[in-house]
Amino acid sequence: MIHFVGAGPGGADLITVRGANLLAEADIVIYAGSLVNPALLEYCKEGCEIHNSASMTLEEVIEVMEAGEAEGKMCVRLHTGDPSLYGAHREQMDELDKLGIAYDVVPGVSSFSGAAAAVCAEYTLPQISQSLIITRMEGRTAVPDGEKLAAMASHGCSMVLFLSTSLLEAAQEELVAGGYSPDTPAAIVYKATWPDQAVYHCTVGTLAQTAKENNVTKTALMLVGDFLSGPIERSKLYDPSFTHEFRTASE
Repeated sequence: MIHFVGAGPGGADLITVRGANLLAEADIVIYAGSLVNPALLEYCKEGCEIHNSASMTLEEVIEVMEAGEAEGKMCVRLHTGDPSLYGAHREQMDELDKLGIAYDVVPGVSSFSGAAAAVCAEYTLPQISQSLIITRMEGRTAVPDGEKLAAMASHGCSMVLFLSTSLLEAAQEELVAGGYSPDTPAAIVYKATWPDQAVYHCTVGTLAQTAKENNVTKTALMLVGDFLSGPIERSKLYDPSFTHEFRTASE
């Protein structure tokens, strides 16, 4: 059995209990060494076979999985954050399907959640934004025509940019072209939940400048939207004048 496990956003204690238990049981662990905190490997038992996939191809990863399966060993494929977001695990599952090897997926805490925690913010606020767009700036990997950054920005809701730290000048141009004001609040969250986490508050118009001034070149998320600004209208959930299934209005 191959277990695809979400490692969480960075903090070694933010992996799920299920994920940590599987790491402790694993005979083989293949981890994304360029992104996953190596402290997570401390969950592994003595003698566990460890592979860093940063320098491996898809074919090499599958070869390790196939060999382990033939020997009756349990393998954990440890992905950063949650595997369903930019995890590149679907292509691995397709290959395992061809080989008839069973697998499952253990979700993890995504870095977009870790980034919100780092800035103590809520993406979905009454009268400000009730939607969150998770996307990336187009680079060497294309995005579908209908998902260009300017098109996504036209909605004006809360947004998180993955995989875009080296493309911020183009990204801020696309964000403004799509409808965000250059003064729209933004934040760069470097290595959310890691011990060396850093947060840089800025605006859409100063994203690239802020990253340059703070030498942020990778491993960061960009948060964009008015959810990062001042006071909000309170929700109905805890409003004494609002009746719902569990409470009758007091006024």
